[in-house]
Amino acid sequence: MTNNEIQKAAERVAKLQAQAEKLSAPIADAQAQLEAAQESEKARRAERGAVYDREFVESWGARAEEAAHSGDDARERFIQALSAEPWFAAYVEFRAARYRRSHVLTEAQRAQRSIGEPNTVPEQRWYDSQMLDEIQQAVEKQAAELGAQFAEEVTQSREDHVSRKG
Repeated sequence: MTNNEIQKAAERVAKLQAQAEKLSAPIADAQAQLEAAQESEKARRAERGAVYDREFVESWGARAEEAAHSGDDARERFIQALSAEPWFAAYVEFRAARYRRSHVLTEAQRAQRSIGEPNTVPEQRWYDSQMLDEIQQAVEKQAAELGAQFAEEVTQSREDHVSRKG
């Protein structure tokens, strides 16, 4: 490479550095504006988050009460629908037989004590039904899924409040 080529390359580098320095000030300004806008948005979101949180704290009792009773009508409908099901009536009849046996055993024990005989009547043994456990597990699984949907709605409500412009 000749001195002339080196000179031209140096001049080109100097020219590009001057252009870069000329553009660096607007870039730095734009970067500063972006950072200020981001900080402003962060502060605004924090403020709106605090407002939302204060409002939620003030209203949580009523919200919890409403949530607790939001299933009351559904429970009534469930009991009515359940009572109309033939399988439920059969299960109630099955369980009632267990109570009848218990009453017979209790009465026999009382009668033995009354006439002074030794107690030979066994104690009632209660066995839980596997069917109820399976129903309970299915109910809890679906209820937890509905609860999770509600939790997402509450979270989205807060996000919507915090993100609202203005």
